[in-house]
Parts: sequence; C-alpha cells; structure tokens
Amino acid sequence: MSNRPHRSFQPLQALAAAVALASAATASLAGAAGAAYPQPLPLETIPASASLPATYPDSWMLVHDFNFNSIIDGRAAIIDVMGTSTNLKGQIPVPQFGTVIASTKRPEIYTGDTFYSRMTRGERTDVVTIWDKATLAPKGEIPLPGNKRGQMVTIKNGFQLVNDEKWLLVFGFTPGASVYVVDLDARKVINEVSIPGCSMMYPTGQRSFSTLCADGTLSTVTLDAAGQATTTVTSPKPVNDLDQDPMFMMPAMAGRTAWFVTFKGQLHGFDLSGEAVRDLGSFSLGTAPDAAPEWRPGGWQVVSADKAGRVYVLMNPNGRDGSHKDGGSDVWVMDPVKRVLVKRITLETPGVSIEVTQQAQPRLVIARADGVLDVYDVASGKLERSLGGSITFNPMTMSASP
Repeated sequence: MSNRPHRSFQPLQALAAAVALASAATASLAGAAGAAYPQPLPLETIPASASLPATYPDSWMLVHDFNFNSIIDGRAAIIDVMGTSTNLKGQIPVPQFGTVIASTKRPEIYTGDTFYSRMTRGERTDVVTIWDKATLAPKGEIPLPGNKRGQMVTIKNGFQLVNDEKWLLVFGFTPGASVYVVDLDARKVINEVSIPGCSMMYPTGQRSFSTLCADGTLSTVTLDAAGQATTTVTSPKPVNDLDQDPMFMMPAMAGRTAWFVTFKGQLHGFDLSGEAVRDLGSFSLGTAPDAAPEWRPGGWQVVSADKAGRVYVLMNPNGRDGSHKDGGSDVWVMDPVKRVLVKRITLETPGVSIEVTQQAQPRLVIARADGVLDVYDVASGKLERSLGGSITFNPMTMSASP
C-alpha cells in the first residue's frame, strides 16, 4: 500500500472554503447597503402634485416661451434663477400668440388666449384665463367679444394691469386698434376703448394708460371709475422718431418711470406716475453712428431695470440698419440719473432677451436663441449657471417677480 497522503476530499474542501468566503462577502455588502439605505423607498402615490407659494420669491421669474415650432402649444414657465437643481417650478399654457402677466396684488396669473373649435381652424374664441399661482390650475375665464384680441409675437405692453390691479387692459387689433378694459372682480369686459393709429398700453397714474401712435406722438387715455374714457391727451409733438431712430416698444420700468431705448442707442425716459405723462428727455448710451465697431441695441426684450433703478441694455457691436432684432453680445448697465455707463457685462453666449431680478443682489437672465437661459451675477459680471434648453424652447419675454 502506498504511503502518500489521501487527496480525494481536497476539491470539496476548496469548494466549501470558496462558498464560505462568498457568503462572508455577501453579508458584508448587505451590511453596507443596509447602512446606506436603512429604509425602503416609500411608494409613490398617483396622482401626485405639489403647490407653489402664493407669493413668488424675488429670485423667481415668469418666462414666456413662444414655442415657434408649435405656436398652439406656447407656454409660460415659472423658474427660480437661483435653484441648483429644480429651476423649473411649473408651467401654464399660453397658446396661439398668447399673452401673460402675473398679479402682484392677488395670487393669480392672467393669460390672453385664443382657441379654435378645430384647434387650428373653426370658430374662434378669445378669453382671459385666470390661473391660481399656487396650484397653476385655471380658476375661470372672461370672454373677450368680437374676436379682436391682438395676436402677434409677444409684447408685454399688449397686456397690462391698472387701477390697483383691479382691471386688466387687453390690446385689440382688427386692424383697427382698441383696448379692452376687463374688470377682474366682476370678471367681465366693462369697456372697449378705440385708439386709432396707436398701439400698446403703458399704465399711467391710477386709471389711465398711454399708447404710442403712428405719427410718433404719445396719447394718454384717462378712465373713470366705471372704466369709461373721459379724456384723451396727445403729446404736442412727436416723442418717437419713427423715421430716423424709433424706440423699442417694451420699456424697462424703474418704479413708475418707463425707460425706452432706441434703435441707435438713445435712452428716453417718461414719468408715468401721474395722470399726465412727464417727458424726461433722452441721452446717448455712448454709441456713435458709423463707429468701428458700431454698437447698437439688439434683440427682442432688450432693456430691463433693477431694484436700484439701474437700466440694462442688450448691445450688439455689429450695428446697422435692420440689426435691431439680431440680439447682442454685451449688456451695458446705465445710471439714468447721472446718465453714465457704470458697467459692461460681456456674455459668454449672445442673447435675444434680457431681464433682471429684483433681488438686493440682482441676477441678469439672458434668453439665448437656442432656448437656454443663462444667469449672470451682476456684481461680478460672471456666468453663474445655465438652465438648459429643456425648460424653454423660444423664450421671448421675461417678467421678474417683484
């Protein structure tokens, strides 16, 4: 008989050792997983919804996404420019060349909407829709008679609040120009004011509005307590040089002062706090015709103002006749009281519209042509974050939360 050790059970012993080692490793991983996730994730209930605050923080903004690829699916996005992950707080529909404005007195958002019975054709219905700020659910509709609601690429001054925000003004165009006066308490149209040859509304005094006219003048319509027009006063001479240097129609509002910027770089102010408009005159941003480069304002919403009253203008170094919608690569910050340039912010990517938050340390929001929203720290002039192109596709106008 051989004296060699018996080895027939060695493979079984090795297998047992491997199994014991694997069991120990599994127990170790399970322990680690248990430490990282001590409780299972809760079941998600459906439907699930969240509510927003009835008063939006001053870092929030209402962005009108015109959505050119599908205008019947336009929308307004509520965003937090300071958020690091959940910048998009919610959306409401604003279809068919719609308009939108948020109340500062009530927890409501208003949209001017047009609907067709066959979506893109058929019987037309114009309404003002009332949305709840917290739930973003519709609270009611106010019909606008006559199918006259002006449909155009969004201009904020076609949809304005007056009379301590008890009334809403809606621009009508057939092409005869008019203004609906909508009582938001009674939820009905109480008047339609004809403004022949004029367009847009700029709230003036308590129950008045001004409008820009085709001959360059500015007319102011005063309404009585019932919403009826009592007087119309027109400026004695043109304030808008339509032939040589016209104004962009959306001004920056610094309190009750409207600062309009012209195509060639003039800043023109109007005090709208009283029933009569006070012309504050104009001054140059520092541009010069035929300079190299020739800086001019350019874009859609090209001017904004912060809480301190400084005015921001989107500027394009390739200015020429017809460049007023090209967008801009820089933002010039002006002190309109001293009439001086106080800061220039060079953008990492050009923009088409701008808006400034009303924070103590404001942020400058740039709407880019590709739909991305860039947020700049005004103090440093540096890009803080980009919100990505999935929040909006064609952001045209923006309104900062007060």
